[in-house]
Amino acid sequence: MATTVRLPFETDIFELEDLLLKLELESDGQPEPTEKIRRIRKDLAQLKKHKYSNLSPWETVLVARHPDRPQTMDYVKLVLDEFVELHGDRAFGDDRAIRTGFAQMDDQRFLLVGHQKGHTLNERRECMYGCAHPEGYRKAIKNMRLAAKYNLPVVSLIDTPGAFPGIGSEERGVAQLIATALLEMSQLPTPIICVVIGEGGSGGALGIGIGDKVAILEHAYYSVISPEGCAGILWKVANEQTKPLASAALKFTSRNLLKFGIVDDVLPEPLGGAHRDPKGMAATLKSYLARSLRELQSKNTTELLDGRYAKFRTMGAFQKLEAVSAARAGA
Repeated sequence: MATTVRLPFETDIFELEDLLLKLELESDGQPEPTEKIRRIRKDLAQLKKHKYSNLSPWETVLVARHPDRPQTMDYVKLVLDEFVELHGDRAFGDDRAIRTGFAQMDDQRFLLVGHQKGHTLNERRECMYGCAHPEGYRKAIKNMRLAAKYNLPVVSLIDTPGAFPGIGSEERGVAQLIATALLEMSQLPTPIICVVIGEGGSGGALGIGIGDKVAILEHAYYSVISPEGCAGILWKVANEQTKPLASAALKFTSRNLLKFGIVDDVLPEPLGGAHRDPKGMAATLKSYLARSLRELQSKNTTELLDGRYAKFRTMGAFQKLEAVSAARAGA
């Protein structure tokens, strides 16, 4: 898939792509590509592989935020056979930043919950760029309870810079709703699979991120705070110098998250990122969901809840120290 948005580190990739397009147009009508075209295609593939295998943490953020990166509703079209959206929280309104609905994928049925940022300007305004309000989390909680009632698994697709930080959101209790969502998901008696497909920003992401399996796409990130927010706190300014420093310090890339045990699996992205081949990424995601659903549905409720509790209870690195007596401490 061609993309018009050029990331700073992709300059040489686009130069080769432009040259390749020019040569292909010039050779239009020839049955076989010329030797030069074959060589450029090979060089382009190698260049993409090298670039995307060695992304810095800040470059990973840029890829995760790419405007053409597939979002929840894109995967609905590419992965699911049927999707019936469930609107509204039955209390305040219908937050378009979080979508929920009953889904069917081949012979498997589940409830889908996912962030939606939008692709066009109007969609982004409607979805608040994926920043959910309290009613979004209330809607998710309500429908996850409904899924559990019908013994349906829950699939959560995470892609948000964070919960909406506006005054109205705070007045309506967004922090409390996120906390309630954490409690509800930790106790939900049905399988839950969470996949970070783009940005995993702070509590806004964690609010639909408690599951039996937590996975992340190769070039997504999952963090307690945005790089800009971290830079603003540590260096008092978020600029082109401090944002990369904050990104490196936060250790939020898929490799680090897998190493620390925060995620269970990393899903490889197509060459050049998911935004270059949404169909390829959708196929990988579908395969992972199908496999994980079969695995989790073979477990009983007690096994699921015990495993979910143990998973999140043991996260983090701890160091055990010897107790120091008062006499030794004063010596």
